[in-house]
Order: sequence, then C-alpha cells, then structure tokens
Amino acid sequence: MFDALVVEKDGDGVTSAAVRQLTDDQLPEGDVTVAVEYSTLNYKDGLCIGPGGGLVRTYPHVPGVDFAGTVESSDDARYQPGDPVVLTGWRVGEVHWGGYAQKARVKADWLVPLPGGLTPRQAMAVGTAGLAAMLAVMALEDHGLAAGQGPVLVTGAAGGVGSVATATLAKLGYEVAGVTGRPEAADYLRSLGAQQIIARDEINETVKRPLESETWAGCVDAVGGAMLGRVLGQMKYGASVAAVGLAGGAVLPATVIPFLLRGVNLLGIDSVMQPYEKRVAAWRRVVSDLPLERLEVMAQPATLADLPRLGQEILQGRVQGRVVVDVNA
Repeated sequence: MFDALVVEKDGDGVTSAAVRQLTDDQLPEGDVTVAVEYSTLNYKDGLCIGPGGGLVRTYPHVPGVDFAGTVESSDDARYQPGDPVVLTGWRVGEVHWGGYAQKARVKADWLVPLPGGLTPRQAMAVGTAGLAAMLAVMALEDHGLAAGQGPVLVTGAAGGVGSVATATLAKLGYEVAGVTGRPEAADYLRSLGAQQIIARDEINETVKRPLESETWAGCVDAVGGAMLGRVLGQMKYGASVAAVGLAGGAVLPATVIPFLLRGVNLLGIDSVMQPYEKRVAAWRRVVSDLPLERLEVMAQPATLADLPRLGQEILQGRVQGRVVVDVNA
C-alpha cells in the first residue's frame, strides 16, 4: 500500500481531493515504476486538483505533473532499479496519473536522468515552472539576447516561472525588471536579483498606441492577456518576448505593428512535449546557470495533505515562488 492524493468527481460534477491508500496493481500501465520522493505545484496542478480545467479525462485521478525519485523496477534497458530520475510534462498528472503519490508508473520515454549536481528536492524546486523558465531564457538567447542590451522584463515575477527566470537572468548578468501585483513581494524579488520592481497596474492595461517607447531588450512573459499585448509595444527593435503562461488570460489584444515596424519576435514556449535532447540541455543549464542557493528562498515545503488548499491558492494567484511536496512526509 502507498499514499496518493486522489481526486474524485461525483454525479453532479463536483470534484473532491483527499489522501488515500492505493496498491501497485492500481497504477496505470508503463515501462518504469518510480518510488517518488518529491513533487511540486504548478498552475495546471491547481486545475487538476480542483475543477479539472478540461485537463483530466477520467476519475478517480492522481494529479502531479512533475516528480523526482528513484527507479523501483523497469522493463526498459535505459533505466535500472536505483537510478535517480525526474519527470516533467507529457501530460502526466493530466491524462495519465502523476506524481502526487509515493509511487508512479510511466513510459520510459517520459523520464530524464536526474542531472548530476541536483538532489530530487532541488529538481522539484525547479519543476515544470523552472524548466519552462530556462527554456524561455534559452529561446531569448537563441534570438540574440545578450547582457548589456538593456533591461529584461519578467512578468508574473513572483510566481514559479517568474522566480526562476528572475534568478537565472540575474546570475547571467542581465538587468532584470520584475512585474508583480503583490507589493509585499518586492523584497523577495530583489533577493532573487531583480533590480527594478514594476507594479502590475502600471503595465496591465491595453493602450490605443500600438507602439510605446523602446524599453525592454527581452521579456519572459508568464501572464499573457492584456499585459502581453502592452509589452509587445514596448520592446526594443528586434527584441523577443518568450510567452510561457496565461495567468492573465488567453486572449491577446494586440496589433501586428510591433512585428512589422520593430521586428519584434513572439516566441512560444512549450515544456510539455519538448524532445528528450532539449530537456536534457535545459536541465544542464539549470545546474550551471540557476543559482541553486536561491532555490531555498523560492521554495516552501508541503505534504500531500496540503495540496487541496494549495491548489486553490495557486489558482487565486496567492502562491509565491515554488512549492516542494514531500510525498513521504
């Protein structure tokens, strides 16, 4: 028997989540069974724990889009019992049972060896949010971003993606401007390396002018919506925005003018279906370019029993930084 957070839906379509005991034969099909040590909390997890958001197809369901742990058994030659592994994406925790359990069974193709220099706990302090942030930084660099070109904007800077992006960009020598709707988060963002704090209300409204003053040399955007539309008109000539999230909405109120007159690039960042090689490269960059000592500043501990509450809080924008879930606590 092992513990898992199980989400169920009643006949009226109302979901509920609670820690229950499961057996190995209840696990889904897969090549590798992993003894999970840590998971984490992302916006998608909040949806899967609660209303579903169209992500969960069948109930009962075990959420958790990320996990890190040790291989318990494997039918794939690439992984042997005792190997430390990490999983992010591939719709695990959505259509496939995920990491909010002491055991998980998944396809070997979905796993990545835990990078040297990272503990399972540190890997989950990074998680999908941090991996997406690193992919965004890599995409901006691939499109010409370099230190010294001007400030780089991070929207939703106090969230999971934003925290990792802020800390990484600062370590790489960029001048980071962090956008937040929580004034109390200013000191936290400065501790991660942000040099400028911008109140969300200053940049969260649609303006009639398609172009404003050229301000930002790059942007990691975790908000979307009206804020992204506004930011596009503030980018420097030839600069790029890496779009990572939609906490502010999926509709983009914008014009094509920034693309046509300033050569601005809008780069879509997907962390779910990234190929193996790109995942490995991003994890290597996490080890080399994310100041791991700042993970402790970002991370707050949690247990499986805490997740129903935290799932609601992340949907309400009330979770700061990263949540590290000890599934064995």
